[in-house]
Amino acid sequence: MGEKVKKEMAKQFAKLLRVIAHARAAPRLRAHAAMALAALSGDEQCVIFSQLCNPLDAGVAVAFGSTSSELRAVTQAPRQQLRADHEAAAALCRKMGRGSCKALREAKMVCCYRKGLSADDLATLGALGSVLPAVESLSLDEPAAGPDGVQRLAERLGAGALPAVTFLGLSSMHVGDAGASALAAALGRGALPRLKILMLINAAIGNAGLVALAPVLRRRPALENLHLDHNPFGDEGLAALVAPPPPPAGALPPPTGGLTKLKWRWRCARWRHRAGGGTALTAARSRRRTSSNGP
Repeated sequence: MGEKVKKEMAKQFAKLLRVIAHARAAPRLRAHAAMALAALSGDEQCVIFSQLCNPLDAGVAVAFGSTSSELRAVTQAPRQQLRADHEAAAALCRKMGRGSCKALREAKMVCCYRKGLSADDLATLGALGSVLPAVESLSLDEPAAGPDGVQRLAERLGAGALPAVTFLGLSSMHVGDAGASALAAALGRGALPRLKILMLINAAIGNAGLVALAPVLRRRPALENLHLDHNPFGDEGLAALVAPPPPPAGALPPPTGGLTKLKWRWRCARWRHRAGGGTALTAARSRRRTSSNGP
């Protein structure tokens, strides 16, 4: 049996154990699970333990890692790390005003306004992105995070992180060119796969940051609106969005749909989705910020 197959089987077994634990399954079902577990190798059991590790719900992994003396020995270090991660997650939940880790784990909307989150807190939040499947909207206005807070948040977002988020808003936080580049990298590796609206307001994003963001934003067919109010980028950054360099010879055409129109309103770039696909972009300038509908 190949290693990939073994790992996939271990993942499925981990899901089963999680269901059994949370459903308070009957003793007979638990006994069958224990028998099946005993038939697995030590490596497969370790893979299962890693799949069960969740800083917002550490009990299942801890209980699993304590089922035998052998498993307790091989998972000692990971269990200690999980305990530390859980304590950090619990502290973050309290700071965010959530009553418990479960409250954050099940939340659909997360909004933090001037709660004093630090760069370390944002790094912890980024690491939790893989275990927040319910969050659909994430809004942060946390200037206390400092100049590298958003960068550290983005750097911890792995592939598939925040899978249900359609709205991401960062307001009055220093994103900067480094943070914008880190966010571009996170999006490029598959974080926030359902993102529809991205708001980066008063975020100190210059030309270099927008140039880094532009290519990955264009590869996001689900993205409909981009707001960049009050950022100090100029014509170079705008040109990266409006008129990107042509693709190399022989390259595949860009995907259809997604961001198809850019409107520039008083330091505000706003994309609008237009039915029918296409990748053409137009731009308009205005000193007053006004609403606009349609293509």
